[in-house]
Amino acid sequence: MSVVLETRLPGIDLVRRGKVRDVYRVADQLLIVATDRLSAFDYVLPSGIPGKGSVLTRISRFWFERTRHLVPNHLVASDPAHYPDLLARHADLLRGRSMLVRALAMFPVECVVRGFLAGSGWKEYQQTGAVSGVKLPLGLRSGDRLPEPIFTPSTKAETGHDENISFNAMAGMVGRETAEQLCALSLAVYQFGCALAERQGILIADTKFEFGRGQDGEIVLGDEVLTPDSSRFWPLSDHRPGREQPSFDKQFVRDYLERIGWNKQPPIPELPADIVAGTAARYRELCERLTGSNGFKS
Repeated sequence: MSVVLETRLPGIDLVRRGKVRDVYRVADQLLIVATDRLSAFDYVLPSGIPGKGSVLTRISRFWFERTRHLVPNHLVASDPAHYPDLLARHADLLRGRSMLVRALAMFPVECVVRGFLAGSGWKEYQQTGAVSGVKLPLGLRSGDRLPEPIFTPSTKAETGHDENISFNAMAGMVGRETAEQLCALSLAVYQFGCALAERQGILIADTKFEFGRGQDGEIVLGDEVLTPDSSRFWPLSDHRPGREQPSFDKQFVRDYLERIGWNKQPPIPELPADIVAGTAARYRELCERLTGSNGFKS
């Protein structure tokens, strides 16, 4: 299977290349194309993951379709047959890995929800007993399920690391009423997703959402939703608090990069074939278990 590391659509206005997605402007809408790029520790790796963009798109479409009753989202179409005519000659490239979406005025925060203690949340808890100002019970272990999901926003950094912030800090950025709405919507989508995923034997440890406002002023869910790039997914059957959890996300790659002692500075190492294949297999398995499809060109 070929790997798509970058897209070029002559005649279509490229707005930006993100770590994973190439974004184009099409009239008053945006075309989001998910490549097979993979980022870790704030760097895009030179090795792509075959089929990754298709998996991310399939999973986001799955969740956008199922959470419309909770919050409007930006998805307009995902079948190139329904795209504007000027995109027709790019249909083969776009099929399965693209979405035509509403353009939104995005909020400058990541809406993070945690149902389990992991990652930066675990590190912060060890130091302070809290995560983003949310006090947690004493004695929790890495991987423990929290008494209830918590909302722990972060900054949205264009470069470098996102930083966890308190709810009050977020309210200072977007306004308290808007912050409360974003918190409530984030928790609702996360809890809905967790219930569905757990029936498929999958735990969603944590995730991040991005929201914006549409032209009519309503809050709209954008970007991606509950994908292995934006979330931690653990197999329920193997969940054992107090140790590292096996996962269906890019933690597999992070663990490899830690093992080889990469200092998280250029030059960025290539991934060996077994790590590429193992990552692709994890993404495919998650997609199949959640959606019933491996995500390729569907």
